[in-house]
Amino acid sequence: MTNRNKKNEFGLCDGVRVTSNGYEITTSRSNGSGVERVYNLPMVDEEKWIKEWENEGLHRALDGDKKQKFYLLVEFPYPSGAGLHVGHARSWSAMDAYARKKRMEGYNVLYPMGWDAFGLPAENYALKMGVHPSQVVPENIATFKKQCQALGLSFDWSREIDTTNPQYYKWTQWIFIQLFKKGLAYQAEVSVNWCPACKTNLADEEVLANGTHERCGSPTQRRPQKQWLLKITAYADKLLEGLETVDYSEDVKMQQVNWIGRKEWIDITYPVVGTNEKIVVSTTRPDTNFGATFVVVAPGHPILQTVKDRKVLEYAQKAENKSELERISQGKKKTGVFTGLYAVNQLNGQKLPIWVADFVLMTVGTGAVVGVPGHDKRDFEFAKAFDLPIVKVVDGDKMINSGFLDGLEIQTAISKMMDYLERKGWGKRIIRYNLHDWVFSRQHYWGEPIPIVHCPKCGPVAVPEDQLPVELPYLKKYEPSGTGESPLAKAADWVKAACPECGGPARRETDTMPNWAGSNWYFIRYLDNKNERELASKEKMKHWLPVDMYQGGAEHITLHLLYSRFIYRFLHEIGVVPTAEPYMKRRTHGIVLGADGRKMSKSFGNVINPDEIVRKYGADTLRMYEMFMGPFGQMVAWSDTAVEGVYRFLRL
Repeated sequence: MTNRNKKNEFGLCDGVRVTSNGYEITTSRSNGSGVERVYNLPMVDEEKWIKEWENEGLHRALDGDKKQKFYLLVEFPYPSGAGLHVGHARSWSAMDAYARKKRMEGYNVLYPMGWDAFGLPAENYALKMGVHPSQVVPENIATFKKQCQALGLSFDWSREIDTTNPQYYKWTQWIFIQLFKKGLAYQAEVSVNWCPACKTNLADEEVLANGTHERCGSPTQRRPQKQWLLKITAYADKLLEGLETVDYSEDVKMQQVNWIGRKEWIDITYPVVGTNEKIVVSTTRPDTNFGATFVVVAPGHPILQTVKDRKVLEYAQKAENKSELERISQGKKKTGVFTGLYAVNQLNGQKLPIWVADFVLMTVGTGAVVGVPGHDKRDFEFAKAFDLPIVKVVDGDKMINSGFLDGLEIQTAISKMMDYLERKGWGKRIIRYNLHDWVFSRQHYWGEPIPIVHCPKCGPVAVPEDQLPVELPYLKKYEPSGTGESPLAKAADWVKAACPECGGPARRETDTMPNWAGSNWYFIRYLDNKNERELASKEKMKHWLPVDMYQGGAEHITLHLLYSRFIYRFLHEIGVVPTAEPYMKRRTHGIVLGADGRKMSKSFGNVINPDEIVRKYGADTLRMYEMFMGPFGQMVAWSDTAVEGVYRFLRL
């Protein structure tokens, strides 16, 4: 390629051509005579210097060094078949510059890298390519590592980890066993998000607002199934309190606060007319109860067992098949069916018709809500759709049409109403959370085996720790079944086991862990990645933890970031790690868009491969360009012209 009318390194407007050996610069004025000359300038041997740095160990962190430590962490990637993209390059180059700065300031810097290689992405890619995950994952890791090294990133490769290595997931399984022993890992039949495309269950955090799987984009369904869950709800208050001790950007904190969703509620009892049944409704705004005109229950509410109307039951069944996020999405048309039942508002004796509607969830509150259409947008839309009464009970910040609450300010009225309902025996205060226990089992092959055996006599029993790791067996046919049973169920010899407690015949758990399991604690393993006796030595954890700076994607705030804080706090409580919080500082980066302003995607044809930029302009050009694209936390669009501009600047 020849670029005309651009200044060369001598400050002249000439032609520049990149060759296999370096740069060929043509000038017509270099000798002042108007005679054209060609200069061949060698390309800097970046590969040579990268090898020199690695051989010299220039980027290795020293355990126990007297220098002040600085642990700089970036989210380790899933090594996809597509290789690194320029989004990786932007994030890691920025933190690489930060790492180099801290080293020059005299810090002992730990800046490691590894591979988050278990889970659906690897399995789906292997299925697409018609090969086994155990083959493609090492190949992809090798490609990623080569690309990282070509960028000149100063990672400490002596600490490299791979979540699919049995000596790594031995400790992932060990953590699960500790949770199981403490009653924080348990089995229960729950309503789960089922992805028909991936043929596995998903946690709520893995389903987008439109009801699709965040990985593959397929619509999800709700269905009941026995699952392993982790009791993250037991740590809700601790996770909230921990946010007060760390330096996270406000948007990160607020997303976690809102996801956990701690609020004081009151459960109010409503007798059902003509029956001995009662409906309990949980609310944070009991002050508006004089404005209640109807009750709505979730499709799975127990009161529907007393209803015989076929139309009601068919509606409820259809609604239950939708994902929760789809049911509560903003702007959707309100649907519902009258059950034929009425509840009594004991404040004023008014009868309230009981409806069933898809926007009410059994997983929120009690699975029933009281409609106050005068002061709630969703209730108003529902009332208008079905011609239900609308009563106004709040004017500005004062109560009206509300009996003994009239004239009171809202917060005072809320407290007074709660006191009144509790005194009358019609209500009871309770703290509730939006956070649900974490659905932890998956019905696919490529994941960590759950270290549990099921004994007919003893029930679920943990595998003895001296028998870890429970290795993932090789299955030639590993496609998900779609029946709700993991492919591991087909490994007959592997499934057979002896009960560790009674010695009788037992069966291994055949579900596997989610792709988040290995990333919950990976930053600990960097500290001591060859330790066969423990996660990491106490001395090394005391020296390096907590992480000083953690940089990653905004999409992981209510997934990996929340999960890893939970697991780390648990490990702190059982005396494994030295601090309560894993990361002292967290910052997010913006997405790199295609030149057309859209998210980079093969389907759009706008993906930029960093290898091409490095070959054409060198790693320094790519790194410098990405540092000057725009504010680091914002989305920015790629520009080939700007890349060339940076290249010219570096050649001056």
